[in-house]
Amino acid sequence: MTNRLKVNIFAFIAVLFWGSGFPFTRVIGDQISSLNLGFIRCALAAIILLVIGLITGIGKPKSLKDCGWFLLSGATGFSVYFIFFNLGLLTLTSSEGSVICATTPILTAIIVFYMYKERINGLGWTMIVTAFIGVILLLFWDSIFGSAAGFSVGIGVFPMFMCAAVFAVYNVLNRVFVNKGYSAMEIVTWSAVFGAVEMLMFLPGTLPEVASATASANLSSIYLGVFPSAVSYYFWSKAIALADRTGEATNYLFINPLIATIIALVMLHEVPGIGTFVGGIIIITGVIVFSIKGGE
Repeated sequence: MTNRLKVNIFAFIAVLFWGSGFPFTRVIGDQISSLNLGFIRCALAAIILLVIGLITGIGKPKSLKDCGWFLLSGATGFSVYFIFFNLGLLTLTSSEGSVICATTPILTAIIVFYMYKERINGLGWTMIVTAFIGVILLLFWDSIFGSAAGFSVGIGVFPMFMCAAVFAVYNVLNRVFVNKGYSAMEIVTWSAVFGAVEMLMFLPGTLPEVASATASANLSSIYLGVFPSAVSYYFWSKAIALADRTGEATNYLFINPLIATIIALVMLHEVPGIGTFVGGIIIITGVIVFSIKGGE
């Protein structure tokens, strides 16, 4: 099996579980707060990955400086990311949230462009602008073409866009760690552990909320901690580590909206609005064209 095929398989598995994370988070709603749900996801992912890592013999962080990098990676990939993710889905539908998160590959490419000089041509920059026009249409469709008075935007848009931004940083940090000689398992495990440590302050508030939440909410939080967190992040780190270019893996994020929308339609009967369809098509088209032609 070639590295390219492995990248495709690993990235698809990761994105498949991530797509399911949107509707499962919506199931929980406000029964478990965004901060406490973030702690649950971080803690479960850290425990699972650390146990597997210790069994397989992963190495420790190589220096105190690298511990600092893992603190940042734990925040951008786990603790801060989960908080923004959960906050966003309190007011956004699964399809809206997933489409906004689909801008992650472009944000990653911009960071890599400045850090590693990975080329972005004129068409690539055009597609970046196109994708963000799609975001604007998704957010303001009703204000522009509908009956909404004035311009308004859901409060969940900002935290969901921050999800895309901080995860773009996490993607780049994965590459930094690979260049330092860390394995995919070491990267994701120590990122999860440091992310969980960053959220330990929320443990006291988590226990009573879990005790009062419904069984479906608690089962959903466990699912989120195991699959869209531990399992997905492991396969994602493997994909990033094996990819010749970061974009080979991050391009798969554009199918997140499709996965999230289908699962949300089945689970929650969420039907996307016309603005989500139009804006989503423009965003995904921009990302696909950028992924295929933006670096040539």
